[in-house]
Amino acid sequence: MNPTSLVPVTQPGDLRQDRVGQLVKRVLDGIASDETRRAYSHALEMVLAFCDREGNPTLSAELIASYRVSLIGEGKSSSTVGVHLAAIKALTKAAVLAGLMAAETAASINDVKGAPRRGNRIGNWLTREQAQELLSLPDRESLKGKRDYAILALLLGCGLRRTELVSEVKIGAIAQRENRWVLVDITGKGNRVRSVAVPVWVKAAIDAWATAAGITEGKIFRAVRKGGKMWGQDLTPGAVLQTVQQYARAMGLEKLAPHDMRRTCAKLCRKRGGDLEQIKFLLGHASIQTTERYLGAEQDFVSAVNDNLGLDRN
Repeated sequence: MNPTSLVPVTQPGDLRQDRVGQLVKRVLDGIASDETRRAYSHALEMVLAFCDREGNPTLSAELIASYRVSLIGEGKSSSTVGVHLAAIKALTKAAVLAGLMAAETAASINDVKGAPRRGNRIGNWLTREQAQELLSLPDRESLKGKRDYAILALLLGCGLRRTELVSEVKIGAIAQRENRWVLVDITGKGNRVRSVAVPVWVKAAIDAWATAAGITEGKIFRAVRKGGKMWGQDLTPGAVLQTVQQYARAMGLEKLAPHDMRRTCAKLCRKRGGDLEQIKFLLGHASIQTTERYLGAEQDFVSAVNDNLGLDRN
């Protein structure tokens, strides 16, 4: 690939062979979330590969519109297309700041629209009974079991993202506010700051793990070796995924992910009469429309409207 043709320059020779790589690095270094950084990295790799296949034309709104069409043609979801376009727009912003792209060119690229939504994906979630069964599986007499129970409790009881769980849950972060426990001022997706109410049973699970592990400062969740000894100063998002999948497989669930636990929390809140706006605050969504899509407009599969059509009589 010849990256010199990807970004227009104001003066001939301004763009060295390594400039695009530098811009990509600048974009990725400015992202706090590990998950978002990985998504943007993958997206930028894909768009650069697309440019390579197209003969490395100058980066333009027309080229990005063509790339958008190719993603839709591959069956990518509207949210995936949105992530790719967001990564590209972040790259163009970095190029403008570096003097390697005209602001007008970046603005035209920013005007490229995402893919239209084809309805709402209902996703995956647990029933209340399944959630209770999952919570019953960790051996809470062992150190690892105490940690795993606390992880599952936070995912199900507070709707945290796994990246938030490993990076934001620290000693001292859970404090009393209005006579209840609150995870105060955590930074989530999009660098949005929120506070999350922590149910008493979740706080008890966290305390049991932290006390048993002897954790008095820093991040609360740490790795535990197979022999049952704690090591390191943190836990990776991948380890959270493995923990969820371990207990999900024990229930015969092969595709349960940490984000499904977050969706479960939202669903159970709503079924118990939770206010939609309060669920938005809990999850840290940018808009109530996002929360509505997340909940699937509360489509009822238990008492489905088409169960009693009167057409099942012989």
